[in-house]
Parts: sequence; structure tokens; C-alpha cells
Amino acid sequence: MPDARKIKVLIVDDSAIVRKALTEIVNSHPDLEVAGTAADPYVARDKILALRPDVITLDIEMPRMDGLTFLKKLMRFHPLPVVVISSLGQASSSAALEALQSGAVEVVAKPGGPYSVTELRNELAHKIRAAAQAHLTRDSQRNSPRVAEPAAAPHPYRSGDAAIIGIGASTGGVEALRRVLVELPAEMPPIVVVQHIPAVFSGEFARRLDKICRIRVKEAVDGDPLVPGLALIAPGNFHLTVRKLGGQPGASYRAVVCDGAQVQYQRPSVDVLFESLAQQAGREALGVILTGMGADGAAGLLAMKRAGARTIAQNEATCVVFGMPREAIRLGAVDEILPLDQIAAGMVRLARIPQASER
Repeated sequence: MPDARKIKVLIVDDSAIVRKALTEIVNSHPDLEVAGTAADPYVARDKILALRPDVITLDIEMPRMDGLTFLKKLMRFHPLPVVVISSLGQASSSAALEALQSGAVEVVAKPGGPYSVTELRNELAHKIRAAAQAHLTRDSQRNSPRVAEPAAAPHPYRSGDAAIIGIGASTGGVEALRRVLVELPAEMPPIVVVQHIPAVFSGEFARRLDKICRIRVKEAVDGDPLVPGLALIAPGNFHLTVRKLGGQPGASYRAVVCDGAQVQYQRPSVDVLFESLAQQAGREALGVILTGMGADGAAGLLAMKRAGARTIAQNEATCVVFGMPREAIRLGAVDEILPLDQIAAGMVRLARIPQASER
């Protein structure tokens, strides 16, 4: 897309008030413009063909056809970058995450929840820009049954293998993380994850992963022990770091959940997590950077590599947005560049997993 051309947005929402508010937000940014609005998916279908938008914002709860049904049809027949605008509550959070697994690129909370229209202004613009860069494919694995397939066989313990793993992701990361974590064996070392996601959705995201993975997955709480077979997801709007208990190799770690300034415009920040792993774990750590817009995590991954950690980045062909891995590669922070379907096996290969006799 030429830099001079504005990103054209189609707003789909049954509420006239929300359509008006979102239109004002989008049009307040010089690089964005609302090409049109639609009160339901049937109107949206016709306007997509007539207006050829670059990005769609989509409400989930609508009459005549719900947003999830429309999204799945859209991804099947006419894939376009979609930013889901979701209301709050457990049912809505679950639907928003299902939308991300069904092809939506980003999700934001609807105005009137914890975000005022003013607070939403920059976040929505950022996510529309990320969506406009998205690489969409008709991925046959996206909607595959959520059953953990056998992972690579655990290898014997070797000194120097990763005793703790950090993963960072942003745009496209909800689905990428699902596909990675579901393949891991239960014997994995502890995993800490930063996914850029609104605060209201991070708990539900962790619960959904916990239901489908061999490892346990939960939203991180300050002081949580990092134990084998457990992945902790950073709570939305809080940084996640780690603290080593004792200074000897093989010592255990605890999670630290804290407030603080945004880093790379993000909280939680992948850089904050990775830099703590560099300082606290050094060569005992493994860093993995997945799909996402921007540069968050690149400098932190370089710090990890300089501290002796091994590092992996997702390759361009399988990223929804290649920004974060690209920046990490550009800095020389990456040991291995792997397609998404090989990252879990790469993690297993580099992880400290004891033989059965040692467990």
C-alpha cells in the first residue's frame, strides 16, 4: 500500500452511537479514513464489495447474523483484516478470543467499558494500522480440532539446556501461541508469556489455553512459582518479569507482576520480560519471538542472547505481521528462524527435559 494513501476502514456495528464514536476516532487520524459503516453483516457484505476497505472493525453481538458467523464466512470466501470490537463479560471475552482463532487480527474493548473513547483513540488506530499490514492466508490449520498432537520425544537432560522459556507475541499472536503451546509435552520447563492483549481478555485467554494443552496455563499472579509443566500469561496492563531464587545454576524462579510505564508503547512489554530473563536466567533461558507489529522484544531478545541464552524467531512467511521478529533479526538477536509449525519442536530440542528415570 503506498504510504500516501489512507487506510480505508469499514465499521460494522449495530449501535448507531458506537458507529458514530468509532467513525470520529478513526477519522481523527490523518492516515486513516472511514470508507463506510454497516449496521449488520448483510449490509457489510455489500459494502465490502462496493467500497473495497483495507480493514474492517467488527462487533460480535449483532442481529440477523452474529459477528463470529460473519467472520468465519468472510475468512473463507473473502479474507480481509478484521479488528474485533468486543463488549465485556466472560461470554464476550470468549467470543472475542474465538474470533482471533477464526482469523481476526486484533481485538479491542468497546467504548463504555474500562476504556473511554479518548483512551481508545490511540489503541484503535494502532491496531487498525497493524491489521492493515497483516498477511492473511486461508490456513487450513487455523480451525483444526483443538487436540494436542504428539510432540517430539523429550531428550535427555544436558547441562546448559534451557531451564526457563520466555515467549513474546503481538498481532496474530493469540493463534500463534495456541499452535505452539498445544504441541508441547507436559515435561517442559516453566514458560512465561507476554501477549499484547487488552486486560479484560488475558484471563480468558489463559483459561482457554489451559483446556487444550498438556502443560498447565494460567494468568500470572505476583509471586507465582515457576515450575516445570506450567506456562504463565502476563495479565493485561501489567508487566511480567522473573526473579531467581538463589544464585546457583538450576535454582528456581518466581513471577513478578508489576505496574510501570509502557515500554515500546506496551504494558505488558516483551522487552521487559526478556530483559529480566537475561539478567536473572542468562544462559539457562530460551527466548522466542513470534508474530507482531513494531519492535517490542527485539532489544530484550538481544540482551538474552548476549547473556548466553538461545533465541528463536518466527519466520516471515508464517507471521501475520513480521515486525517484531524482523527487528530482532535485524539486531542480530536471533539464533534460529523457524516457521510456526516448527517452533514447538525447536523449543523441545533446546529445553531442559529430564529422562523418565530422572523425573
